[in-house]
Amino acid sequence: MASQDPDFTLKLAETPEELMAAQRLRYRVFIEELGGAGALVDHEARLEKDRFDPHFDHLILIDNALDVPEIDRVVGVYRLLQDTQAREIGQFYGEDEYDLTVLKESGRKLLELGRSCLLPDYRGGAAMFHLWNGLAAYVFEHEIEVLFGVASFHGTDIEALAGPLSLLHARHLAPEDLRVRTQAAHFQPMDLIPEDQIDRRKAMLAVPALIKAYLRLGGFVGEGAYVDHAFNTVDVCLVMDTERMNAKQKAIYTKGLET
Repeated sequence: MASQDPDFTLKLAETPEELMAAQRLRYRVFIEELGGAGALVDHEARLEKDRFDPHFDHLILIDNALDVPEIDRVVGVYRLLQDTQAREIGQFYGEDEYDLTVLKESGRKLLELGRSCLLPDYRGGAAMFHLWNGLAAYVFEHEIEVLFGVASFHGTDIEALAGPLSLLHARHLAPEDLRVRTQAAHFQPMDLIPEDQIDRRKAMLAVPALIKAYLRLGGFVGEGAYVDHAFNTVDVCLVMDTERMNAKQKAIYTKGLET
């Protein structure tokens, strides 16, 4: 339950305890709510973690007004990996699912987003804008040019998702210089219904709020989806080029950063 008057703190996790709080939130969302799994998930401690966690920056949103243990006061999280960090560990997280060659060879500064989640009571409100403002500040500080990351539909029934996947492919496919593609061994086509046969209103209603938010900011989707049975999701790769954002989109994204 969200507190009546949230007292938010937004910061990068700096201690093992803050990282564990981020992993606890991820467990509550990805494991308990969405039915996911993973090789390093700690069910006893209720932590969703993986081998990449030590290499990422973790942007956490804390509701200080909650009357709960500190580990449960983190209500939102983003996991962030710059290209310099990815080179140190040999890959981006998303490369297991997507061929990122077109981005990696662009010479531009990249930032991978992942494990983005909020507790249900905080979705669609001020908490998301706090996270966006923090992300925008991080992008500005590190001079990031292209953001990308996997976003998910719940469930793995492709037929049930044919409408929204087809709409994303038809209307929001990334231009060639940003068009990442699902790894060949796992490629799931998204153009499942001809564009003139898509029920656009019904399809867009089925698109998760986070994906719609990135589309409003001028984001695109890569080519092909990835069926992630471990996390019980169908994934698409979102790509956002800061240079392609128009003035209105930038104003939404950077609200609160004016000096």
